[in-house]
Amino acid sequence: MLPGGLVAGGGRLCLLRWLGLRLWSRRGTLLFALLWFGSWLFLNGLVLVHRSIMSDYCTDDKSKRILQRLCLEFREGSVTGDMCEDLCVLGLVEYKHCLYYENGKKVIEARWRGNPVILKSKLENFSSYEPLGILDYQDTAEELSPLDVVFYATLEVRNSLGLAEEEEEEGGGGGNNSSLARLWGKRLKYRDKSYSRAELASLWSLLQQEEYTFLRVLQDLSTHVAKVLGSCGHFYAVEYLSAGHAWDQNIFSLEDMAAPGPPGQDRAGARGRWTTREMVHRIALSFLDMIWHFDNDFTHKLHLCDIKPENFAIRKDLTVVAIDVDMAFFEPKMRDILDQNCSSDDDCNFFDCSSRCNLSRRRCSPRRRNSNLQVICEKIFRPWFSPTLLGAKAGLPLQVELQRAVQECSETDGEGGDIHQRLLSILTRLLQEGGASGEGGGAWEEKGHAHTALNF
Repeated sequence: MLPGGLVAGGGRLCLLRWLGLRLWSRRGTLLFALLWFGSWLFLNGLVLVHRSIMSDYCTDDKSKRILQRLCLEFREGSVTGDMCEDLCVLGLVEYKHCLYYENGKKVIEARWRGNPVILKSKLENFSSYEPLGILDYQDTAEELSPLDVVFYATLEVRNSLGLAEEEEEEGGGGGNNSSLARLWGKRLKYRDKSYSRAELASLWSLLQQEEYTFLRVLQDLSTHVAKVLGSCGHFYAVEYLSAGHAWDQNIFSLEDMAAPGPPGQDRAGARGRWTTREMVHRIALSFLDMIWHFDNDFTHKLHLCDIKPENFAIRKDLTVVAIDVDMAFFEPKMRDILDQNCSSDDDCNFFDCSSRCNLSRRRCSPRRRNSNLQVICEKIFRPWFSPTLLGAKAGLPLQVELQRAVQECSETDGEGGDIHQRLLSILTRLLQEGGASGEGGGAWEEKGHAHTALNF
């Protein structure tokens, strides 16, 4: 019995050991497989993140390749523009560096004929834009008359700006944008020959970029938008301006400004130039002029929904210029954006543009509650005219009056016509006290090369 029992017991022990080894082997294999799969997921995630980051990274090599591809398309006759020959043949456009790249949008700093410019395109490749469909049904592009081009361009401009034809016809209020599309059309049809296929394709790629359309149309109506200087294919050049920065206590780098003081006056200690505070007051007056212009000089108000220092710049004469207008909308488009479902007022905020929620209808009012002026006072004027920055001058009567007016302005909904006039009066008196005239920043007169691409 004993020997047999030992044998039987030994067999059971061997069997248990064998089963234990098999279980451990299976668990080890499973654990190894899980570790391998996890490592594979982690490494692939790193690769995808790296590719995603690098694809949107602003590199000089990638920017230069994009411009080289544009020049290749120009040589092939696919695109054209008044900047193409200087860029691709004569070498008069000097690449400096990439400023911004995200989701295909490209912003490049360059020098064109010795002058600094900014090159922009919403998409990096010309082929990414929708082609002009009518070209697919025309044997030759020459069959399209200038009037045909006017028709298609007008429709695209109207759609881009959110202005329906019946809305443009409304009222006679003395506004200028009732004829925006017609203004564009007049520029297009003043031509004694038909447009080439490359011209039409280039024009169509530009018209699909809302910012280009906005700047190109409004630059003839306002000194407060950046000037479009030229184009090549889907890229367009705008004037290079000194943009604002939130970290700068004066918002703009006023040290770079060479603005002269009033002629014939001896400005002791100012080296014949305006002082920093005088420049700030002049820029503030130009902000007020821009707001009044956008609120009153068009048939429809122009709403700025992304007001921050980086979206504005100043010219040498201290005129304030809107340089990023991706979030600027005329009244009809603004109403469409705000008219949304809601459960509280918080649901009715679209960046810096807001309305109120009608709780009974659970619908946002299409009418904007705040105003351009209110947001400018809150985000621009309050930091400028705070007692902390003014120092010892903060207690002066006019400065105290200005601080109170800015505070009231930032807390007042609606039009703010009275507060606008109060701010204008106070700033003008401050300039007069400083020995300068009360004139704001003047208009910028473009010199040298004029934008003639596609005759629009």
